[in-house]
Amino acid sequence: MKFVLVDRISELEAGRRIVAHKALSLAEEYLADHFPTFPVLPGVLMIETIVQASAWLVRTSLEFAPSLVLLKEARNVTYKSFVVPGQVLTVESECRVLTAAESTFVASGYVNDRSAVKGRFTLRHLNLADTDENLAQTDERIRARMRALFDLLWVGQPRGVKPGSPEFDAVRPSGGRR
Repeated sequence: MKFVLVDRISELEAGRRIVAHKALSLAEEYLADHFPTFPVLPGVLMIETIVQASAWLVRTSLEFAPSLVLLKEARNVTYKSFVVPGQVLTVESECRVLTAAESTFVASGYVNDRSAVKGRFTLRHLNLADTDENLAQTDERIRARMRALFDLLWVGQPRGVKPGSPEFDAVRPSGGRR
């Protein structure tokens, strides 16, 4: 992942559901080129936000076993409205299938109660060492970076509490949209 679009994870049910947020700022460089007189979050970055949020669910559910979680397929994607600077895109992603190699999600993004994007997404999970054993250390560095980043993004997790544990479920934020 070259840049992080998820700014905060507010809800996480391991293996089931995640709610994440992306605050759009006018300072984001790509807005200068994307409709310069009408800056909006590009649709492809709305999808990338959904993919990144869903990937966090995969990582935590599989205890960070795959070093890479990539978009394999996006289906039935529809855009309903724009996301402009000053707004927060909230992503809700529900896991339908989760295996070691692949996962399927139904996800939507909205601003306040207004729908912005929705679709079905399939993610592929892999490790670089699966194709070249010399890359095992690279996988470990990626996993360590992802764990550290997750600790910054997940607002409801005390240090040292693992997703899926009874302690994790006790501190997990409950409820629906925020």
